Amino acid sequence: MTNAMTPSANATDEFEHNPLFVELKNHAYDHLLSRIEELGAEFGRWSQAAIAQFVTLELDSFIRLHAVPVNEREAQQVANALTRELTGLGPLQPLLDDPHVEDILVNGHQDLYVSRGGILQRETVHFRDDEHVLRIVRRILAPLGRRLDESSPMVDARLPDGGRINVIIAPLAIDGPSVSIRKFRKDPLTPRDLVQLGTFNEDICRILEMAVQARCNILVSGGTSSGKTSLLNALASFIPSRERIVTIEDTAELSLNHSHVVRLEARPGSFDGSGHVSIRDLLVNSLRMRPDRIIVGEVRSGEVLELLQAMNTGHDGSMGTIHASSPRECLYRAEMLAGFAGFQGSEVSLRRQIANAVDFIVQIGRLSSGRRRLLSLTEVTGITDNVISMQELYRYEPQIGPDGQEIDQWVSMGISPHSPKLLAWWRAHQAQQNTAGGPR
Repeated sequence: MTNAMTPSANATDEFEHNPLFVELKNHAYDHLLSRIEELGAEFGRWSQAAIAQFVTLELDSFIRLHAVPVNEREAQQVANALTRELTGLGPLQPLLDDPHVEDILVNGHQDLYVSRGGILQRETVHFRDDEHVLRIVRRILAPLGRRLDESSPMVDARLPDGGRINVIIAPLAIDGPSVSIRKFRKDPLTPRDLVQLGTFNEDICRILEMAVQARCNILVSGGTSSGKTSLLNALASFIPSRERIVTIEDTAELSLNHSHVVRLEARPGSFDGSGHVSIRDLLVNSLRMRPDRIIVGEVRSGEVLELLQAMNTGHDGSMGTIHASSPRECLYRAEMLAGFAGFQGSEVSLRRQIANAVDFIVQIGRLSSGRRRLLSLTEVTGITDNVISMQELYRYEPQIGPDGQEIDQWVSMGISPHSPKLLAWWRAHQAQQNTAGGPR
């Protein structure tokens, strides 16, 4: 039961969505700005606690002067919001602090959406105007040393906590600044976590573990926000601690729980194009860094050629993600990217190189319910009649329960892995299964 002296969360939320809250906050903010101008450089030396006290005192004076009908609790809510404006990130701060929020999307100053559990929802909070959005965004970008103005109207950057921000403003964004913030967990999901969350089952987890430890080359395929990076993070946890890993990303997102990792991140060029360092450049250089494994955060361009060559020339156990809707599409996309990158050989030689390089394709997807599930575990077995051959080991086929809810189910195709790398591991696994009472 809610104590009379302790307002419920519903009451708090209701006032924050009240027009009076918005009006008081906006007018008090203008008043604070005028007071800060009077203080000048002195304000810049104040601590966050001092600023919070300053806001509380000034707001109290403002409320008394204008006879605003709010109680002490409501005044404190306004003071907290104003303090976030002056020291934090305004309307974004509580969303960034919320561990359940995955993505924050701002479409102009009035539309703000967040993704929780894979489902997008519109938030009731919003910015005052487009200038308010830009002020908060520039506060985020300032420590990163990134520029955002008419001459450089697009920014993609990594946040200090490992998240990612993408901003595009006028004249490219017609309806106001567009901001996309992707948050990442401070504690990356482990394979055990993914099993408990229902991303895949124990049998698939065991095969993936064997594939990584046997140094099979793996591509994680899926659409946007399907969980590719989280799955790649989890797979990397199977890599033995004695091995040296080099990760290469456009924007660093991977957070491997491993003792020997070298993280490389591409660098965008300046406004005149100078200084650009691509993933492909980093991948070429990484081959001289004595890596045991190379992990590419996302294969999206010419770096596919270097990755295939690395997989074919002694860097077994390498991994990467790629945007594709199915395992077959994954191979088509790799072939297309290699062609765009200037592959000089024939179509057959390219397909042979892909077939020799890639051992497994792990297809992951985000369902309409927001759940992320492994949809297919497919092995690349070679090339037949100029077509890359594959065999599916597991397929996601959910069942409909009595209450109409989907029940997760992965169907085994009853096929043993074909890769020679996995042969000894698979035989040991089968022997263990037989000793435990036969295969499941």
